[in-house]
Amino acid sequence: MKDYKQLLLANKAWAKERLELDEDYFNILSKDQQPKFLWIGCADSRVPAEEITHAQPGEVFVHRNVANLVVHTDINLLSVLQYAVEVLHVKHVIVCGHYGCGGVKAAMGSSDLGLINKWLRNIKEVYAKHDDELKSIADEDARFKRLVELNVEEQVKNLAKTTIIQRSWKNFQLPHIHGWVFDMKTGLINEVMEIEACSEIDPIFKYEFHTDEVITNSSIY
Repeated sequence: MKDYKQLLLANKAWAKERLELDEDYFNILSKDQQPKFLWIGCADSRVPAEEITHAQPGEVFVHRNVANLVVHTDINLLSVLQYAVEVLHVKHVIVCGHYGCGGVKAAMGSSDLGLINKWLRNIKEVYAKHDDELKSIADEDARFKRLVELNVEEQVKNLAKTTIIQRSWKNFQLPHIHGWVFDMKTGLINEVMEIEACSEIDPIFKYEFHTDEVITNSSIY
């Protein structure tokens, strides 16, 4: 049997199982989504957001890319972020990396990898910013793990620099932003950073909004 056929058969089995547990499951699922969380994770196939958090369909809005980056020119990511914050009104945005991340590992090297060099440049910038700390870590594996954590921290900070997040903070005092790292060797998620809504950020990245942009109906949350 072809590999992709296994996926289709598994889907049929899953749907049948759901209906056996609740005959209205798909009727309810198809009506609407009201997730409380936006998950920005790595595209690595071993880190599925719903699986490792035991979340159900409809509970987590998900965006994934190589090495869970938040890049200010990434229209795909920003579109997802805007929809999650301004339409779905999520209460939490989570950036989740993972130890052993291939993208982070590649960024630590000097090999020419083609087009992805441009994407990995963002991680190299993180390395350069924390060069002193990383160089002080003699063990290569420990340095690799620390860069994974630092990368998550910088992506969380990048979220706070966006007008999407700042406008929502001003209007609704949400969402909170979290930085997590998943450890595949233990199955556990480590919390490495959190930025509460409305926290102070570097003034150079702080935006001022006109009064008519402020929405007062916070009841949508």
